[in-house]
Amino acid sequence: MFMTITDLVAPEAIIPALKVNSKKQALQELAARAAVLTGQNERSIFEVLLQREKLGTTAVGYGVAIPHGKLPKLEKLSGLFARLERPIDFEAMDGQPVDLVFLLLAPEGAGADHLKALARIARLLRDQDIAKKLRASRDAEALYSVLALPPATAA
Repeated sequence: MFMTITDLVAPEAIIPALKVNSKKQALQELAARAAVLTGQNERSIFEVLLQREKLGTTAVGYGVAIPHGKLPKLEKLSGLFARLERPIDFEAMDGQPVDLVFLLLAPEGAGADHLKALARIARLLRDQDIAKKLRASRDAEALYSVLALPPATAA
């Protein structure tokens, strides 16, 4: 199945200017929004994200982070995109602060789909043109339309 970013993120799952001061606070805010969107428990989402960060940062470089985790009761892959008002330290390997965050939640048994989605998101957000457009977009609609652009290369 060919997955587009818009299969993962609904227009209402876009946060144009999230105000947070730390990685932990960012994960808390994202967990709270994701709970509303997915009907899952906010605490469980936060715990899952925190556990994943303990294994190693989900910052992928270039100011991008893709926190993710699996939830037993979730029915389908579910994403949330946030552009941070100010970049924060996400313990990225390249030392760059993060201001583009894509949260991905997957059902417990998502297997390969989960990994495919992560790879797709990473590829999209590490694309410097796309990242530049996202950083220049000020509202949810504009951000969504950038995320919804067809991939430049049909990789």
